[in-house]
Amino acid sequence: MDFRVLPYRHSLALFTDLYQLTMGQVYHAEGMAEWEGVFHYFYRSNPFGGGYTVAGGLELVVDYLNGLRFDRDDLAYLATIPGNDGKPIFRAEYLDYLGRLEFSCDVDAVPEGTVMFPHEPMIRVRGPLVQAQMVETALLTLANYSTAIATEASRICYAAGDIPVIDFSARRAPGIDGALTATRSAYIGGFVGTSNVWAARHLGLPPAAIKGTMAHSLVMSFDTELEAFLAYARTMPNNCLFLVDTYGTIEGVRNAITVGRELRANGFEMLGIRLDSGDLAQLSRRARRMLDQAGFTKAAIVATNDLNEFLIQSLRAQNAAVTVCGVGTKLMVPALSGVYKLAALRQPGGEWESKIKLSDQPIKVSIPGIQQVIRYRKNGLNLADCIYDERTDLSAGGVMVSLKDQTRQTRLPADATSHNLLKPVMRQGRLVAELPTLEQIRQHRTSEMQFVSEATKRFDNPDEYRVGIEKSLFIERDSLMIEQRGISEWEDEAA
Repeated sequence: MDFRVLPYRHSLALFTDLYQLTMGQVYHAEGMAEWEGVFHYFYRSNPFGGGYTVAGGLELVVDYLNGLRFDRDDLAYLATIPGNDGKPIFRAEYLDYLGRLEFSCDVDAVPEGTVMFPHEPMIRVRGPLVQAQMVETALLTLANYSTAIATEASRICYAAGDIPVIDFSARRAPGIDGALTATRSAYIGGFVGTSNVWAARHLGLPPAAIKGTMAHSLVMSFDTELEAFLAYARTMPNNCLFLVDTYGTIEGVRNAITVGRELRANGFEMLGIRLDSGDLAQLSRRARRMLDQAGFTKAAIVATNDLNEFLIQSLRAQNAAVTVCGVGTKLMVPALSGVYKLAALRQPGGEWESKIKLSDQPIKVSIPGIQQVIRYRKNGLNLADCIYDERTDLSAGGVMVSLKDQTRQTRLPADATSHNLLKPVMRQGRLVAELPTLEQIRQHRTSEMQFVSEATKRFDNPDEYRVGIEKSLFIERDSLMIEQRGISEWEDEAA
């Protein structure tokens, strides 16, 4: 399959942190390069104080993995990186190994658009240790940002209800590739269109999804606002949505109505107006009355100006007459703080050995094993998720220990439907799944949200969805923690 998602046609093998490559050299030198490792991508807490996260970025990750090769220029550049003695840090035999490397790991992942919760593996990479380690940086980059934007877009659309939302974020995005990811993720999250023409074309969005109005500079380039509107109408009579707040919003609405009447006389219809400042609730209601009284009952009122889910929710609570929301700056949220951790290791011909990362912060203690997540659903709503080792048979049921309160145990519901979240994507580096289209991902996200309770989706004190660890995995985790901690000698803090 010829992937065209990432806007790069040259090698991305060097898109990594140096330590991925230096660790790889250690594995290679110690004869561990072909040991099998299992790494999981997950996050520890929901972003934005919310109750859920929307998985994103998988297609970008697969695109990257599919093209993972070190070319001659890559290897020549690595050979120039010096250590503190001025000599190269990378050995010739290791660079030769990298030059022959072809990605051959297995990848399992939750489909993009799936609703997820803390500590649940969203992507699992299993294969040669050097390879599985080396892809960490790019995987985190591609999945963290995509997931954060998709989640925020989903929250914004939830707040907007039946009001369409358009992506106006390109000017605020971190770079051209960041703008592409934002547009893609916002569409997954429920946005209906974008102002980013290049991203829309690159992603295959329908041309009708490309939306835009005008900037204040156009209005300011003419002697009067009315002249600017008339010029715009003469040039593009079939695309007239007027920005009305350059000098004064109410006067701008009057000018838009004047030009709208001229358009109608010539067989065209004004699309509407855009409000970009001031009291959007009050101004939109007044503008609606003016437009309706003038006979423009179908004219849209587009609201912009640093909108987010909370402002949109407030506008709806105030009975604002906004019919479309344009969101830009506030869509550019911080990337999800997802992590990528080793959870199991196997020497050639040996058995799997579970691995655990400890920390003085309990939330940072990892879950060992080859993880899978099973989701239980009942009466049209998600009931609970259980993280378990895929080598454990749950067909006869089981017990789940709460991640929130480890003294609480729950028997997995026998009367609920269930399905595993991680699906096969790649086997030995080859794609084995048919990746969905962007429209299908968007529809999946819409379907997923229907199974999430209103209490979990709300912004204020969202209900914490039930997630736990299967009991035998929990016991193994505890045992590994005790084993790795060992027995420390008493230290006198006053000394």
